[in-house]
Amino acid sequence: MLKDRYNRVHNYLRISLTDNCNLRCFYCMPEEDYAFMPSQQLMQKDEIVSLAKLFIANGVNKIRLTGGEPLVRKDAAAIIRALGNLGVELTITTNATRVHHFIDDFVAAGIRSVNISLDTLQPEKFQLITRRDQFFTVKNNIQLLLDGNFKVKVNVVVVKGLNEQEIPDFIEWTRALPIHVRFIEFMPFDGNRWKSNKLVTWKEMLAIITSKYEIEAQENLPNDTSKNYRIKNHLGSFAVISTMSAPFCAGCNRIRLTADGKIKNCLFSQEETDLLSALRSGNDVLGLIEQSILAKQKELGGQFSKDFELINTDDLHNRSMIAIGG
Repeated sequence: MLKDRYNRVHNYLRISLTDNCNLRCFYCMPEEDYAFMPSQQLMQKDEIVSLAKLFIANGVNKIRLTGGEPLVRKDAAAIIRALGNLGVELTITTNATRVHHFIDDFVAAGIRSVNISLDTLQPEKFQLITRRDQFFTVKNNIQLLLDGNFKVKVNVVVVKGLNEQEIPDFIEWTRALPIHVRFIEFMPFDGNRWKSNKLVTWKEMLAIITSKYEIEAQENLPNDTSKNYRIKNHLGSFAVISTMSAPFCAGCNRIRLTADGKIKNCLFSQEETDLLSALRSGNDVLGLIEQSILAKQKELGGQFSKDFELINTDDLHNRSMIAIGG
């Protein structure tokens, strides 16, 4: 069991397969001509499986695959199927542009829940945000997943002046479709031009929604990062991930493994520990994992507090979101 000094048990591992992506969302990728990691720097398939087995042997019972965009990796299908044999809950976060190529792999690996990143329901704005013309491919693949009885969560990063006016449109989308929309507060990462005046807080989002809908709060489990809600007679539901205005660090059970094999004990942690080099040299990997978990800060990587108005991004030390792996 991987437990930190605040008695938090860590049983949920997020593995980034690549820092590469076929979209160029500004809040994730610093610039169009991003320098991706060379392939030899990345964890190889057998190394990913070996590390996953080690984490599972020490209490991890859920693995989520992330990127970049995990499905642009050439051996993504083989990795997905290999991890599907390990006997834990396996899920994935994707931009859904390539989902139609991987449905059979999802089924074979036992993946039944898929998170989709989608920040707008307007095709023109999608191209503005992502710098790519893939909106209808994403929408069609969401429907493909629903038709296959997958549980679909749609992640929406809300940025003031960009898409907060679309919150009611996403809520209306849940009326006839069994999707779970998760509105995410805009978070600061290297190169994403975050400013506090671009943040739409949890309470501001709820104010927008309750001006048009009557909502019902739902049960939140101890390790949930989201505050969950329903609207009467809607097939779907929604949630808010309030990282900046109301952090949920006390119940954190997450570990992140970057595509180049570094363990991050928090999304915002400055420190990383190189597991891949230790694995390749035959050194003690478990000891490094335990040390990393024990060193975890109480909240928000120890880099800032929930007083988000006071954050100076020049003082933050972290990777870009695409290099961390969500």
